[in-house]
Amino acid sequence: MKKSKPSFSSAFKREAAELVTIKHNSYAEACDMRGVSESALRRWVKQLRGELVGNTPVGAKAITDDHQEIQRLKAKILDLEEDNEILKKATALFASLSKTGKKPSRC
Repeated sequence: MKKSKPSFSSAFKREAAELVTIKHNSYAEACDMRGVSESALRRWVKQLRGELVGNTPVGAKAITDDHQEIQRLKAKILDLEEDNEILKKATALFASLSKTGKKPSRC
């Protein structure tokens, strides 16, 4: 039977990574303190260091508040761009119908 992978919050990941980056604990000490694998902790430390120099992660949830907001805003921009494309198509359709004198049919 396959084991389920534990899920950790962004705050937990950030706090665990800060044990190494800010408080200068060793990886082994930080892993023991948080009860996580060293590979997971190394991944979180690498991500935290990247976010602190301005790199927003792609394909992973950000662990700093600023980069979480950046990811939320980027998703909102994509959603608004999709809405804008739909409105452009609808405007073009209604403009072409008004030129031909046809009324739009109801679905």
